[in-house]
This record gives sequence, C-alpha cells and structure tokens, in this order.
Amino acid sequence: MIKVSIYYPNEAGCSFDFDYYSNSHMPMVKERMAGACSHFTIDKGLAGGVPGAAPAYIAMGHLFFDSLDAFLSAYGPHAGPIAADIRNYTNVKPTVQISEVLVG
Repeated sequence: MIKVSIYYPNEAGCSFDFDYYSNSHMPMVKERMAGACSHFTIDKGLAGGVPGAAPAYIAMGHLFFDSLDAFLSAYGPHAGPIAADIRNYTNVKPTVQISEVLVG
C-alpha cells in the first residue's frame, strides 16, 4: 500500500478552510480516482515539537492506494481540476510526498 501525503505549511498569513477541504475537496479527489483510492485521512496541525511552538503544517491530507501505478493512473487524468480546486480552501502551496506504508 502507498500513501500520498499532501502537506500544507503553516506560513505567516496562511489560511485553510477545513470544512471545504473535508466535505468538498477530499471527497471530490477520492471520487475522481474511480475506486483506486481506498480512503483518505485529514490532520489538523495543533502544535510543534516543543511547548508553545506552532505546528510546521496547518493541515495534512493522506490518500491511500494499492500501488504507485494505481495512483499515477487514477490521478493523471484529473490532475488539472484537482490542482485548480486548491485555491478554494487555502492560500499556501502544498508539498506532496508518496510513501510506502510499512505498518498500518
């Protein structure tokens, strides 16, 4: 299994609409993946690694797939509309990482 993680940096002046992300964007992404995405999770940053520190990321989204090929095949045709929707919930540029899930 692989996990596609989308990290949204907690930058000065950043905004993030968790309601839109949770109820519109991520369900739309999963739907467009036509069954290739088994599920998704969403994390909301609360704090950094030391007391009083701000979180490094305001939000993180995680999408799960059977394989890298399954993700690439499902994502490719929908990359444009998915990326265009980002402006509807945040003003920060996300970072993406694809990982192999070793324990889950």
